[in-house]
Amino acid sequence: MTAAKMDRLHIGLLASLAAIFAWSAIRPRDLFTWFLEVAPAALGLVVLAATYRRFRFTNLAYTLLWAHAIILIVGGHYTYAEMPLFNWIRDEFGLARNNYDKVGHFAQGFVPAIVTREVLLRKSPLGRSAWLWFLVVCVCLALSAFYEFIEWWVSLATGTAADAFLGTQGYVWDTQSDMFYALTGALLAVALLAKAHDRQLQRLLQAPS
Repeated sequence: MTAAKMDRLHIGLLASLAAIFAWSAIRPRDLFTWFLEVAPAALGLVVLAATYRRFRFTNLAYTLLWAHAIILIVGGHYTYAEMPLFNWIRDEFGLARNNYDKVGHFAQGFVPAIVTREVLLRKSPLGRSAWLWFLVVCVCLALSAFYEFIEWWVSLATGTAADAFLGTQGYVWDTQSDMFYALTGALLAVALLAKAHDRQLQRLLQAPS
């Protein structure tokens, strides 16, 4: 892919994300929950924009980040406990809860795994060793645990106003299962995408600046 095509792809991802973000801001189910859920996506976008020229990621990483941002934005609009498609899945299959939040926590491991892998391969001496696998998974699990801390702190600070943000839906092991889904996502991302990621990294680093 030429640099011009890459730029067009990135502009397309940004434009579509902006459109989805605008939709999500129109009469969300709970404005406070919407703000909490979309804040990480907005912050991530600012960081990516600020570093775009100095550290451009692979198309794989940008596409995964785009998908993860959409998951967050959609969850912010409906709240994770009331996402309509997963309400239908819950009712159709007799599930105890709406499990859209588990999609979010799976992505919380799957997407950062590729981003972390790329940063470590390009900025550290690790190379493609077992330590790379281990540290990528550790970083993703640490991010997941820190997000659970944020949910806890917001809940303590705001009381019942953060119930939709927590999204436990009465499940006593929700925090532990959230981190397990993130761990599973990280492991699968490295196992399934490492070769494709390596190919894109090679083309990116060989391309003229």
